Amino acid sequence: MTVYAIIGGTGLTQLEGLSIRQSLAVDTPYGAPSADVQIGEYAGKEVLFLARHGHPHRFPPHQVNYRANLWALKQAGAEAILAVNAVGGIHAAMGTGHFCVPHQLIDYTSGREHTYFADDLEHVTHIDFSYPYSEPLRQQLITALAAEGVGYSSHGVYACTQGPRLETVAEIARLERDGCDIVGMTGMPEAALARELELDYACLALVVNPAAGKSTAVITMAEIEQALHDGMGKVKSTLARVLKG
Repeated sequence: MTVYAIIGGTGLTQLEGLSIRQSLAVDTPYGAPSADVQIGEYAGKEVLFLARHGHPHRFPPHQVNYRANLWALKQAGAEAILAVNAVGGIHAAMGTGHFCVPHQLIDYTSGREHTYFADDLEHVTHIDFSYPYSEPLRQQLITALAAEGVGYSSHGVYACTQGPRLETVAEIARLERDGCDIVGMTGMPEAALARELELDYACLALVVNPAAGKSTAVITMAEIEQALHDGMGKVKSTLARVLKG
C-alpha cells in the first residue's frame, strides 16, 4: 500500500481531521524542515503531513528549506507526495476557486537550493524531468475532483516565480506568452527534489486570485484569504478521496 504524504501550502498549515499518532522532528543533512512531520490517520488511511511554510505560517516561498522538507518525508517513509498549492490564475478558465492539476511547469526562480546532487559527488547525476508530475498520481487527483463536483482543469502549466512579492502585469503577460496557465511560488524546486528522491509527486492547485492584469480590481490579501477559506474544505475532501482510493 502506498504511503502518502501531504505538503500543505498557504491556508493548509495543519490538517484538520488528522488523528496524529506521532510528530517527528527529523534531522536532515540539509538542516531543519519547515515543521515536524506529522504521522497519523486521515480518511481512515495512514498519512504523513508537513506544513511547507511552517506552523504557524512563517517561511516565505524563497526561504522554505525544500531539500530538508522532501528529505524528511522520504526518511519518514513517504512514497508519494500530494502537494497543495495556492496559485494565481492566468488562463481565462482559471478563475478564483477553480482547481488545476498541472501537467507541466516552468521554473522562473533563482538562488534556491534546488538539487541534492551538488556536493562531494563521485559522478554527475542528471534526472529526466520531461514530465515533472507523476501521471498516475495526477489521475487520482483528477478522479477525486470529478467526484467532488467542483470546477477543475485536468491540465495546466504552472509558472513558479521567486516571490515573495506578487508579479507585475508585464511579468504575467510574459508568463502567458510562455504558455503558463497558473502562477505560484512554491512548485519548484519541490517537484524536482521529489524526482531526485524517486518520490511520486503531483500538485493540487487552488486558484485564490486572478493574476496581475487579469482583473480590474487590486489584488488584496483579504481576497486571497477568503478564497483560501472557501476552498480548503474542498481541498481536504479531495485529498480524502485520493487516500481512500
